[in-house]
Amino acid sequence: MTDPAFTDDMLEQFLSRYPDTLYCDVMIADINGVLRGKRINTASLAKVAHGQFVMPMSLFATQITGDCVEQTGLSLDTGDTDYPCLPIDNTLCPSPWQRKAMAQLLVAMQDESGTPLPYDPRTVLQGLQQRLAAMGFEAMVALELEFYLCDRERDPMGRPQPPLSPVTGIRENNTQVYGLIELDDYQSLMDDIATAASMQGIPATATVAEYAPGQFEVNLKHVPDPVLACDHALLLKRLIKGVASAHGYEASFMAKPYRQLAGSGLHVHISLFDDKGQNVFAGDPASATMKHAIGGLLQNMNDSMLLYAPHGNSFHRFESDGYVPMAPAWGYNNRTVALRIPASRPGDTRIEHRLGGADANPYLATAAILAGIVDGVENQLEAPRAIEGNAHKQVTASLHTNWHQAIEQFDASAFCQNYLGADFCKVYSTVKHAEHKLYNSMIPDFEYDWYFRTS
Repeated sequence: MTDPAFTDDMLEQFLSRYPDTLYCDVMIADINGVLRGKRINTASLAKVAHGQFVMPMSLFATQITGDCVEQTGLSLDTGDTDYPCLPIDNTLCPSPWQRKAMAQLLVAMQDESGTPLPYDPRTVLQGLQQRLAAMGFEAMVALELEFYLCDRERDPMGRPQPPLSPVTGIRENNTQVYGLIELDDYQSLMDDIATAASMQGIPATATVAEYAPGQFEVNLKHVPDPVLACDHALLLKRLIKGVASAHGYEASFMAKPYRQLAGSGLHVHISLFDDKGQNVFAGDPASATMKHAIGGLLQNMNDSMLLYAPHGNSFHRFESDGYVPMAPAWGYNNRTVALRIPASRPGDTRIEHRLGGADANPYLATAAILAGIVDGVENQLEAPRAIEGNAHKQVTASLHTNWHQAIEQFDASAFCQNYLGADFCKVYSTVKHAEHKLYNSMIPDFEYDWYFRTS
C-alpha cells in the first residue's frame, strides 16, 4: 500500500537534482477525480514535509463545476475546517511541460487524530485494498485511458473539433484504429508524453491510435498495488493535458465529446495473487476463484454504475452495437462484453473491466471493481456462461444507461454502503444529486432550434 511518507532528505535530494524548481503544485483529487490544491514556492515545501500544510475538507464536497455542495455538511456546517495534508511518497516530481521549472506533489488529507478522511476517494480504495489483504490476496492492476486531442479553436457551433494534422495541416476526419501513420504524425507530442511520464515515474507502456480522428489510448504497466495504479492514471491525465497544451492542443477525457464519434473509456485490468505469489485467476480455462470474482462483478454492476459513469455526459457513451457494454456479461477474448478475459499465457490470466468511461474517478472505479471481486469471492457467487461472439445480439441490454437511474440505484445499494462506507456514499450521492439537478436545469442549444419557432 502507498502510505504518506516524506522526509527532509527526500526533499533535499529532489532540489539537488532539480535546483531550478521555482514552484510546486500540491494536489489532492476531489470526489470527481479533479485535482485541486495550491501552488507554493519551493521554500514552503519543508512545511509540507513536516505536516504543516492544510486544505479545507470541503474539497470533497465540490461538484464538477467547482462549486461546493453545502448539503454534504462538509463546508459551512463545519466552519469550512482545514485539515492537515501529508505528502504521498514518491509523488514529488518535475512538471516538464510547464513554461517555468515546476514540480508537483500528491497529498492525503487526515483529521486531527491522523485518521484518513472517509470522503477521500483514495481512502475508499485503500479500504478495499485492506479488505483484499485480509483475505490473503494482492491485486495486480493496470489501467488504460482513452482521450481525444482537439483543436483549441472551436467549430462554428462553439463545440470541440479534431485537430489539424501537424504533418499535412488537414483536419483529422478519418477513423484509423491502430493506425501507425497517426502515431507518426503526432510523434513529437507522444515523445514528450513518454519523456514526461518517465521523469514522473509513471509506467506508460504503449500508445495506440483509437477508433476516431484525434483519439488515442495510453496503456500503463500493471503494478501490485491498486492505489499506486490509480495514482499513475490520475497523474497521467494531468500530464497528457499539460503536454497537449504545450503543443497547442487540448486533450479531453470527456466520455463522449462528439455525438457521432466513439466515446472514451477507462479499462481496468486486474488479477489476484496469493501470499505465495501465485495468480489465483490462472486456470484452464479459468479458475473457480476467477469465476466467483466475475459473478460478484456482474451481480453488482448496476449498483456501481454511478462510479463507472459519474456524469450526465457519461451516459451518451452507451450505444448498442458498439464496443461499450450494454449488459452484465463476460467472455474470453471478446470486446463486446463488460468483462473480457484477454488472450494471454495462463499465468497472466486477468479480467479486463471495460465498463468505465475515461471521465470516471480512477480510485472510485477501481474501488467498485475490488468490491465486486471481494463480494463474489467471499460469497462464492456464480458466473453465468461466457459469451462467444457479439454480446449485443445475445444478451438483453440491462445496464443503466440513464444518470437518474444510476443515482437512484446507488442510493438504494446495500452493496455500496457495505463496501464503500456510509459516510462516503452519503457525500457522493449528495454531490451527484446536486449535479443532476443543475444538469437538468440547463436548456441545450438544440431545444431552441427544435421548439422556439415551432411551439
